[in-house]
Amino acid sequence: MLVETFMVGPLENNVYLVSDRGSRKAALIDPGLESEGILQHLEQAGLQLELIINTHGHFDHIYANAFFKAKTGAKVLIHKKDLSGLRRLQDEALLFGLRAAPSPEPDRLLQEGDLIELAGFSFQVLHTPGHTPGGICLYHDGMVFVGDTLFAGSIGRTDLPGGSYEALIASVQKKLFVLPEETVVYPGHGPETTIGEEKRTNPFFN
Repeated sequence: MLVETFMVGPLENNVYLVSDRGSRKAALIDPGLESEGILQHLEQAGLQLELIINTHGHFDHIYANAFFKAKTGAKVLIHKKDLSGLRRLQDEALLFGLRAAPSPEPDRLLQEGDLIELAGFSFQVLHTPGHTPGGICLYHDGMVFVGDTLFAGSIGRTDLPGGSYEALIASVQKKLFVLPEETVVYPGHGPETTIGEEKRTNPFFN
């Protein structure tokens, strides 16, 4: 499995392209603002986009859902508790002076413990509320995509509608810090880190 990272847009979002070399099938995690250029990379690499997975419903992580759905037909997945956030995409974008195409309705609503299959491997859905009510992390052997739940040396903000500091701290401690310490953490913004590094040095937990 190959993981490629694209930092896009004014908010420096990390968009992750996960692909299987054999089948050429791929999943795109959090296609944010100004991520449309990834389509050219998909075409040049001969990849077939199967899934668009949103770790949560904030506009900067779902901005290009409509674009990639229209171009590839990939299925859109999001946690059921962030469906309302997905439907507010245009209103949220306008608060930042941006116009966004409405996200298509999800093809699948996720919940805790679900498995997302792609070309013979699977992601386990970890429901990690706090940044948003339906925030999720995606775990696969040795790696976890955490959206805005956890950052290198920090955590996601909790002062937006639906946020909860107590819930976020509990999510990290109960869902992420129980993973193997060598697990690579792929956050929605900023550099990669590991579970062990955050357990030892993250100031929100020390």
